[in-house]
Amino acid sequence: MARLPRLSIPGNLHHVMQRGNNHEVIVRSDADRQALLTLLTEQALQFRVALHAYVLMDTHLHMLLTPANHDGISLMMQAVGRRYVRYFNDLHHRSGTLWDGRYRSTVVQAERHLISNMCFLDLMPVRTGVVDQPHLYPWSSHCSYVGQVQDKRLTPHPMYWSLGNTPFAREAAYAEKVSEGLSEAQVQSIQAAVLHGWAMGDEDFIAGIQQQTSRRVSKARPGRPALR
Repeated sequence: MARLPRLSIPGNLHHVMQRGNNHEVIVRSDADRQALLTLLTEQALQFRVALHAYVLMDTHLHMLLTPANHDGISLMMQAVGRRYVRYFNDLHHRSGTLWDGRYRSTVVQAERHLISNMCFLDLMPVRTGVVDQPHLYPWSSHCSYVGQVQDKRLTPHPMYWSLGNTPFAREAAYAEKVSEGLSEAQVQSIQAAVLHGWAMGDEDFIAGIQQQTSRRVSKARPGRPALR
C-alpha cells in the first residue's frame, strides 16, 4: 500500500523523524553531530521553521518543529539531507544513500501533547540504554529546558512557557515531567503516530486538521463501514 502524503500544516507543532538507511549510523563522531545540528539550525532559519526540541541518536534524529508555511519542513529536510550526505560521504570515504527514504512526521496538538513529545525525545537515550539519566546525554535539547545550558538553536514553544511564570519555575516543572516519565502506552502511541503520519490530538483537533487536507489524518477504525 502506498504511503500517505505527509501532513504539513503551518502554525502547528510537528514531530519529525529521520533515520539511517537499514538502521545504520548517521553520525560517527561529535564533529558529525555538530555538523548535522548546525545544518539543521541554518536551514530551519532559512525556511522559517521553529525548532523547539530535538534528540540526535547514532542512527536517527527526532525533532519538534513548527513551520510558518506548507513546504517549510520539506524544503528544510531536503536541504539538510543533501548537504549532510555530501559532507558525511566525503569525510568518511563512502558513497550512496545515507537516509532510510523520506523523513516521517505527524502533526501534534501542542496543548495536549507537546510536553509528552518533549519527554519522549529526552528519554530516548535512557530507553535505549545509552545513559542512565537524560541530563547525561549532550545531544538533545533536554539540558536547555531544565536550565543546565543555553541552546540558541531552540525556540521554546508557548506551551512550555505556560509551565511557570519564571525560568526557574518552568525548568523545575519540566524536569518533574521528565522525571515522571511516560507509560509504555504513551511511548507506543507517539511512535505509531510518527511512523504512520497519524495526527495526535483530541477529536476536535483531528477534525480541524482533516478539514485542511484531503488525505486521511487518523487511523481507520477496524471493520467494515456501517451500512446506511
